[in-house]
Amino acid sequence: MDAYVIDWISLILRWLHLITGIAWIGASFYFIWLDNSLQEPPAWKRDKGIKGELWAVHGGGIYEVGKYRGAPETMPSHLHWFKWEAYSTWLTGMLLLAVIYYLGADAYLVDRRVADLSAVEATGIGIGFLVGSWVLYNVLCASPMARSGWLLGAVLLATGAALAWALSSVFSGRGAYIHFGAIIGTLMVGNVFRVIMPGQRLLVGALERGETPDPAWGEGAKLRSTHNTYLTLPLLFVMISSHYPMTYGHSLNWLILLAIVVITAVARQFFVLRHRGITRPAILIGSVAATVVLAVLIAPRPASVVEPTLDGDALATRAQGIIREHCAACHAAEPTDKAFAVAPGGVLLDSVDAMVQWAPRIKARSVDSHDMPLMNKTGMTLEERAIVGRWVDAGAPAD
Repeated sequence: MDAYVIDWISLILRWLHLITGIAWIGASFYFIWLDNSLQEPPAWKRDKGIKGELWAVHGGGIYEVGKYRGAPETMPSHLHWFKWEAYSTWLTGMLLLAVIYYLGADAYLVDRRVADLSAVEATGIGIGFLVGSWVLYNVLCASPMARSGWLLGAVLLATGAALAWALSSVFSGRGAYIHFGAIIGTLMVGNVFRVIMPGQRLLVGALERGETPDPAWGEGAKLRSTHNTYLTLPLLFVMISSHYPMTYGHSLNWLILLAIVVITAVARQFFVLRHRGITRPAILIGSVAATVVLAVLIAPRPASVVEPTLDGDALATRAQGIIREHCAACHAAEPTDKAFAVAPGGVLLDSVDAMVQWAPRIKARSVDSHDMPLMNKTGMTLEERAIVGRWVDAGAPAD
């Protein structure tokens, strides 16, 4: 398919994915806040079966929200169900995954420095990870260990670590991260579709019939809803991770991913407690400190391969020649690489002035992280990267 057409499909799907994702995560955050902010209602409301209430002001109006312990006196004719936000986010995300990473497997998913896979093999492995992860997750949640939240959490974390390592062992760093995120999204939407929504339907049905709901329905939904709460921030990180090769492009990318999952999940705990009126700033401070430590630990180290005989004009000429050879096929006004209709990110490197302008980004992407050239399809050597890095460090002189 023509690269220009694919870019438009990708744009539309990414836009829809962002819109539906905002709707889903926004509703999720709101209801967690709402549930944790309910206050004891007055006696006359309690007599009507209202368990908690909340008053709010927004958009020039006063809102009154009440949560019933069971069923209201009369069931409403129209009851809002919050599900399509989640389903739409997953569907657009899967389509985006297919368009970018499966149709474009050779460009974004397969890194033959990691594993020599065909596009079909990589696609099959990716789908296998998605399906297998959902099956394993359900088995664990249905096992006796689910009675202990901490035990199940520890097992799920260990499973996530193994999954991150396995993905990084078969896919490019970018492909591994996006599949990890796709798995998280699949688990979260699967929780809504297979557990939370069926439980709510059974609950409403029992209340309409005047029956006492089975507590197991609520317990199962509560467990999956809790998981979704703590998976939200890790998922959001993965959604933006492709912009930051210092994470997915690192040799220990799977361990970095795991660290960020833990840090963001812990940070989420601060806000969950805060909604309950409990302020634990140490949690948030610890998350920030851990992020700083991680950033220091994975900071790029000076290149060990340097050509000492090059200096001055010779260094500039050599570095610019390397950039033309390895970067300009994609980053040009008219790219010769068929994977791109226009230069990625609008970055043009087909002139010396442009190279000087983008020098810091060239160093970050090709020297510090080795993220570029994409999948190193042009075979840029460590020595060439070192020369480019040295040129940038010297102030990126034009000549």
